[in-house]
Amino acid sequence: MGDLLLVRHGETEWSRSGQHTSWTDLPLTGHGEEQAKSLVPLLTGRTYALALASPLGRAIRTAELAGLSGVVPDPDLHEWDYGGYEGVTTADIHRSRPGWDLWTDGVPPGRDGHPGESPQDIGARADRVLARVGPALAEDAGDVVLVAHAHFLRVLTARRLGLPPAGGRLFQLATGTVSRLSTEHGRPVIAEWNRQP
Repeated sequence: MGDLLLVRHGETEWSRSGQHTSWTDLPLTGHGEEQAKSLVPLLTGRTYALALASPLGRAIRTAELAGLSGVVPDPDLHEWDYGGYEGVTTADIHRSRPGWDLWTDGVPPGRDGHPGESPQDIGARADRVLARVGPALAEDAGDVVLVAHAHFLRVLTARRLGLPPAGGRLFQLATGTVSRLSTEHGRPVIAEWNRQP
């Protein structure tokens, strides 16, 4: 069985400042581009049965700079829709909602077309992605690589390990990193996490 490699995109201005970023399609910073380029040694030398990325520019650009080819955009890999908290930091949210927690409290609706998502909504998207990549992993034709966003990949990891979507809170994920989910005795495990060159 192949491994599932998770690549978080490189740094953007808002990831650096801690602002929630879902649909706002910010480019990588210069540092973010360097982070993406530095992933090449971690991703080369493997055979990929499938390579998918969020359709947002920061993920697509990270895939390009990391040397991945044949990457197919997948809308289910989009970051969590933060609704009315788009562009807002957790510290700012806590000023009006002390103790707020994304994983349990959700987000208020945002502008038209951005109602926000719950952990269960993200979990459903993650489950769809896992169902799509499952056959490629099972065929043992190579690994599967997903290039996406922190909160989404954290939820996907939780679902792969059999945890509820809110279990994603247990997995910190830095920009410009590669994580690897594998199997041991037929069960999904974390083989590497938050790896940087």
